[in-house]
Amino acid sequence: MQIEELKRTVREMGVVGAGGAGFPSYAKMTDRAEIIVLNCVECEPLLKPHRQLLYFKAFEVVRMLDEVRAAMGAKEAVIGIKDAHVHTIAACREVIRDYPHIRLCPVRSTYPMGDEVILIYECTGRVIKPGGIPIDENVVVYNTETMYNMYRAVYEGKPVTSKLLSVVGEVEHPTSVFAPIGSTVREAVAAAGRITVKDPAYIMGGPMMGKPGSEDTLITKTTNAIVVLPSDHLMVKRMVKNIETEKRRASSSCCQCRTCTDLCPRHALGHPIEPHSIMRAVANNDASDLSVFINSAYCSSCGLCENYSCPQGLSPRSVIAAFKGGLRAAGIKPERIEAPCQVDPDRELKKVPVKRLKAKLGLYAYDVPAPFVDRIYETDIVHIPMSQHIGAPAKPCVKAGDRVEKDQVIGRAAEGLSVSVHASVSGVVQSVTDREIVISRLGQD
Repeated sequence: MQIEELKRTVREMGVVGAGGAGFPSYAKMTDRAEIIVLNCVECEPLLKPHRQLLYFKAFEVVRMLDEVRAAMGAKEAVIGIKDAHVHTIAACREVIRDYPHIRLCPVRSTYPMGDEVILIYECTGRVIKPGGIPIDENVVVYNTETMYNMYRAVYEGKPVTSKLLSVVGEVEHPTSVFAPIGSTVREAVAAAGRITVKDPAYIMGGPMMGKPGSEDTLITKTTNAIVVLPSDHLMVKRMVKNIETEKRRASSSCCQCRTCTDLCPRHALGHPIEPHSIMRAVANNDASDLSVFINSAYCSSCGLCENYSCPQGLSPRSVIAAFKGGLRAAGIKPERIEAPCQVDPDRELKKVPVKRLKAKLGLYAYDVPAPFVDRIYETDIVHIPMSQHIGAPAKPCVKAGDRVEKDQVIGRAAEGLSVSVHASVSGVVQSVTDREIVISRLGQD
């Protein structure tokens, strides 16, 4: 398939990054790419859907990966996967024998191996410079589910109308399930049976980088997981912070041990991010060196510094996030640093094993099987956002009262960076705004 035809199909079928911020997948396609990296690393503790999807859909994912590689003219494609996922690795080995331009790259089970900057270095030896993006080093990264969605778009003519996610934690039957886009957390959790605590809290995404949610939070193209925990769990409490309180704690308790910087994965690759320097500047109310604050923009927000490294239980990531927000509000973007990065020679010794991380965070009890269910649960009503991706929201192309069928286009891609949005159920359109379209499967309010 020619690259322009592939880009057009992927855009019309609404394929976006399924594992991150929802960057439209077609926009990454370029003839500058030399290597395509498939990210099958379950970055966050407890999550399993990507390795499960690759295990059960190895043929489809690998076939599409080679199609994308050929369309871009890339020399090779690399599948990055943790070495502990032996069954998925075996399934891939069976398939890639027929694809000479694809290789497997098993990596250590450390956190945050799923960070694309980290994974690119592990798979290719190339360092993405601070402020840069993968294509600067002639690399393109796709998530496993994204690649499967591209396969369905190209070979089955199916748009993205569901999201594979893990439902884990305090639920009766932890599972990985396909959820209709626009359905709610309440419905997704119901697919995993009853909740096993009286006062549950919901984390959208993983326990390290996820955000608080509620029963009414909508499932979108970028929802990776729902982690149900007791409301008094350590990880739930750490997600709700008062930044002024955290700054005062830094002033009173930070001992400048440097552990947050020494274990920072981006710092180990030579990026100029030093959490301890930011904490020192905050503690001393010292703004004499503005580069300390500007360099906060290079933080990946993995959360390792505050959830694992700091012996005082302080919150470097949250403090850094406040400064990053301030830089964005002021329109200051991180510059791309052209100087070669000096990779820490002791980098391997500073990697944090996922097992140790789970133990410290009190998550080991929830690391249980979460079987993959290859079906989509039903829902009576969906609220489908027009913006589930980076770029311009889709433009609604239906009106209230219209009868729509599942997979039908209900929002067309806007000018510029945008993708189309499709109905995740068949039913009657209840309401239309620039923000969302509500569809009732039964035609009821």
